[in-house]
Amino acid sequence: MQLDKAEILIVGAGIIGLTIARELVKAGYGDIVVIDKEPELGRHASGRNSGVLHAGIYYSPDSLKARSCLNGNFLMRAYCKEKGLPLLENGKVIVARTDGELPTLDELHRRATANGAKVEMIDERQLAEIEPNARTVERALFSHYTAVVDPKAVLKSLKNDLEESARVRFHLECSLTGLKGSGTARTSRGEIGFSRFVNAAGAYCDKVARLFGVGTNLRLIPFKGVYRLLSKEAPFTVNSSIYPVPDIRNPFLGVHFTRSVHGDVYLGPTAIPAFGRENYGILAGIDAEGFGIALEDLTLFLANPQFRSVALHEPLKYIPSCFYRDAARLVKELAPTDVLPSTKVGIRPQLVDWETKQMVMDFLVVADGASLHVLNPISPAFTSSMDLAQGIVAAHFRG
Repeated sequence: MQLDKAEILIVGAGIIGLTIARELVKAGYGDIVVIDKEPELGRHASGRNSGVLHAGIYYSPDSLKARSCLNGNFLMRAYCKEKGLPLLENGKVIVARTDGELPTLDELHRRATANGAKVEMIDERQLAEIEPNARTVERALFSHYTAVVDPKAVLKSLKNDLEESARVRFHLECSLTGLKGSGTARTSRGEIGFSRFVNAAGAYCDKVARLFGVGTNLRLIPFKGVYRLLSKEAPFTVNSSIYPVPDIRNPFLGVHFTRSVHGDVYLGPTAIPAFGRENYGILAGIDAEGFGIALEDLTLFLANPQFRSVALHEPLKYIPSCFYRDAARLVKELAPTDVLPSTKVGIRPQLVDWETKQMVMDFLVVADGASLHVLNPISPAFTSSMDLAQGIVAAHFRG
């Protein structure tokens, strides 16, 4: 059964798929179909993230993350202001928990400056003026450009824009199941013909890529991000975000405090190895692929010291007391009763090069004939999305 036919078919209606569709419309394309297996937007990573717009602090200056993050931040903030969407522009602080973290804090300052971010090294007195309850050793890094948005509100607004353009059609509850020849996609609702194909499938982008023979050496390994809430009864609050100095050898930033645009303060996320691409609960979301993921986790545990460190320490944060102790190192005052359960949880799909067993640290965009694949769409992908989309369309769909 023929469901549709399009000049460009985009698989995935998360932030990457929507922003690419938006840029294609701007470039004059008028026959675009976007499919997604869910009945609504924001069911997975794009709608479950913290909403933080990053400012290019963590990323090596020669990386695509560094080149896209800050401009993506500016573009997203401008979009939220234009559309009247919730936006907090309160910045964030990165604090040192020990003397041993100070050299990395200095390296973050160097990277941020090289990437064009507005940052300043502040002392403990200045930190207390910005975040009275934050604790650091000697100094902290203040990021002026970090902001917070409502991810689901952004997704909804982008979808409305695309539908109003009359150039984009959406088919939700429509799963890609395979290919028929070089120009027809098989889906759960019928066949869709296409001339160009964009893989923006998020946690499933490696599986979609392999349908085209792309990225056969790559695997997405899911990590679970569990959040908790700061009690409204806590004797202090958080004005913006309080982050720890991360281990910059891996792509995870550690448990932190973030004030949402709706006033709640979240703690998290963790980076616990998960056993399914939608393993949001302890057992919920473990599917037939779970056993294979467990074997891949074991392989990485044996081959990669960085993964081994994450796999040994992160699962302990399922235990409330362990999660609490991790968060308490960032602040002067925090009681166990101040940390409440939260239903917020996400899956971060981390790309691994299976030949080297190393985690891929940067975004990866691969063009192959008429297909284009956005791989490793991890943080700061939400922040970078509008800039990434501009670059992708300019490089692969114009001229």
